[in-house]
Amino acid sequence: MSTATRPLALITGGSSGIGFELAAQLADRGYDVAISGQSERVHDSAKKLEEYGVEAYPYQADASTYDGVESFWKFVAELDRPLNVACLNVGIGVGGRFLDTDLDDELRMISINCSGTVHMAKRVVRAMHAQGADWGERRIMIVSSVSATTPTPYEPAYGATKAFGFNFAESIREELREEGIVVTALLPGATDSDFHANAGMGNTRFGDNSWKNDRTEVARQGIEALLAGDDHVVGGDEATKQQVVDHRSMSEPEKAARQGAAARPTS
Repeated sequence: MSTATRPLALITGGSSGIGFELAAQLADRGYDVAISGQSERVHDSAKKLEEYGVEAYPYQADASTYDGVESFWKFVAELDRPLNVACLNVGIGVGGRFLDTDLDDELRMISINCSGTVHMAKRVVRAMHAQGADWGERRIMIVSSVSATTPTPYEPAYGATKAFGFNFAESIREELREEGIVVTALLPGATDSDFHANAGMGNTRFGDNSWKNDRTEVARQGIEALLAGDDHVVGGDEATKQQVVDHRSMSEPEKAARQGAAARPTS
């Protein structure tokens, strides 16, 4: 299949972790992929994705800034191709006691996880609406987290940003339903990536990756749900999925206590 006939997917934060695996899942299904990342690693990741026999378009940008988000969107728009899939995955965490964490770190996280998601979603939704259904499927994934379903002591602002993402995804899904644009939220559980280390949570239970969900499997479940048109999917093993089921019947203080015990720093 030529570049002119292959579908195109956009993946923010696609250079590593779940984002790279989402891109790989799509590339394996014959999508060309445009990926963003903050470091130069995004270029190496694009080369790996091209091993699937597709085109990969890397772009290095700071997702915490308006210009970083906007420049990646312009990069994708200048490809002058219909956009069939967009995975809004980029996100960071800040761990620690709210009393002790740095305000600038948390404001940057909110800029990436909330403002950046809304910014890119606005561009994607309007582009997909303008191109119409004649150019094939139009699907959007917003990566939230199991943390959206519980209070998150020792990463309180992070959990709030993920709850925002989940609510946002479900809301625009309903708005876009009659347009034929599908929106799916992916709620990963704890996953074997660098996420918690980068969030400063190496000295918690989450600092150990040995017990976590496999990121390739989480991404596979997410893409399958997206292509099936599901409203959301919990990414992970049966224990992770049961955790979300349990959250529906637990009180907020009960959930906060359980989450706090896992996320509390040990030193």
